[in-house]
Amino acid sequence: MSERESASPQHDPDARLGDLFENLPAPTRQIPTVDNSAPTPGSRRAAREAAGRTPGAQDPQDAAATSPVSENAESPRRAAADVDAFFGAAAAEEPVLATTGDGVPSTASAPSAAASDPAPPLGGGLDDLFVTHDERAGADRPKKKRRTGCLVALIIVLVIVGGLAAGGVWAWNTYGDKISDAMGWGEPADWEEGIATGEVLVTIKEGDTGGPVSTALFEAGVTRTEDVFYDYLINENLAVTFYPGVYRLQEKMTAEAALAALKDDANKLENTVSVAEGGTITSSLPGIAETLGIPIEDFQAAVADPSVYGVAAQSLEGWLFPAVYTFDPEVTATQVIQKMVDRTRESLTAHGVPDADAQRVLTIASIIQREGRLDDFAKVSRVIQNRLDIDMLLQMDSTAQYGYGSLHEGVVSSSAEALEDDNAWNTYKHTGLPITPIASPSDAAIDAAMHPVDGPWLYFVTINLSTGETQFSETLAEHEQGIEKWREWCRANPEGGC
Repeated sequence: MSERESASPQHDPDARLGDLFENLPAPTRQIPTVDNSAPTPGSRRAAREAAGRTPGAQDPQDAAATSPVSENAESPRRAAADVDAFFGAAAAEEPVLATTGDGVPSTASAPSAAASDPAPPLGGGLDDLFVTHDERAGADRPKKKRRTGCLVALIIVLVIVGGLAAGGVWAWNTYGDKISDAMGWGEPADWEEGIATGEVLVTIKEGDTGGPVSTALFEAGVTRTEDVFYDYLINENLAVTFYPGVYRLQEKMTAEAALAALKDDANKLENTVSVAEGGTITSSLPGIAETLGIPIEDFQAAVADPSVYGVAAQSLEGWLFPAVYTFDPEVTATQVIQKMVDRTRESLTAHGVPDADAQRVLTIASIIQREGRLDDFAKVSRVIQNRLDIDMLLQMDSTAQYGYGSLHEGVVSSSAEALEDDNAWNTYKHTGLPITPIASPSDAAIDAAMHPVDGPWLYFVTINLSTGETQFSETLAEHEQGIEKWREWCRANPEGGC
């Protein structure tokens, strides 16, 4: 074992550093060389020099000739260039290391690739790291033009779909109700059992059959639809006799329950009677007499002399106000008529009718009540007034029918016999008003007689008996066109009541 190996280690830092520097080799001066050869096209060196070149900058080869740079000093620039080449434009804006003339590295902002050279940096940018080869190839592939055949097929499909939609709309508008009924989609015609509530009064008039009673029940709010009660009678093959009077029923009753209530005498109000709007003495007295249990002859005697009630007329027609009345059991026929006449005077006073004009206003109002529907009352009143102003025949079918005793014919057309009969009520034969009212007018009709709407009309005709739609005309030619519309409706609706 040598002495060095056996000696204890000496902990002298200065001695060890001295030994280190004493053993360093002698420095040698290296002369830098410049590679003036052109870089290989497409090489990393070519890309690095292209990325580092700026407009107006000195050529790298010329700079190399005048400013020597060592290989070690070139390393920072090469590293920065490699980063730029790898990350593309994203790294081009970051500071890079450059060398001064003394070979000392310094920081400088590298120009962007877009400003220095349109060519992309070697290796691409960050986006290239996440774009697949297929995506890159698809981006370069030109888009295909839409084929004309696809457009034609689309148009054909749209035409077919549109045609089906239009056909469906037409079918629903035409047969929607029937389809709903057949499929059970529509609302039921009858109310459900057990939901009846409240109390309503229904008036059954003398001679009423299933149809009028069905309408009266619907208008009073008893049944859900106008025809459900009548349809129930037909479907069940029931023959029912309806007795005139006022009956106490409930709202929202089934057709079966309503019939049972009408058959129950307990629901018939004693000593309660009614006069219908547009009714006459002849049509009203029998039901009143039967309901009150007073002989019909007593009522005929009670209306024979209008002066008993202070009425200066040859008849009480038009003075029995349409309403529902309730009397004591001991009432007399004269007391019944007196109450109805008094109610008429109340209405005349309420509408500002002078006593001297009462008979005239009631006569006009009675014609309005018989001829027009409620919405047209004021127009019918104007037609009557316009004709009276020029002494033109009123030519109202309702007056001819009243005088002839055929009110059942309706107001749209009359028989030739009724139109030709020379009686004092026939306004086809006599100018001016009939000699008495022809019916019991309502409050609305009396108001219309006092306040006709402004207009030039001289004619009117109902052109749709189902809805009551009426055409008002100024000239005879227009009126004849309206008559033709009425005839067309009658031809299309042979059972519509024409």
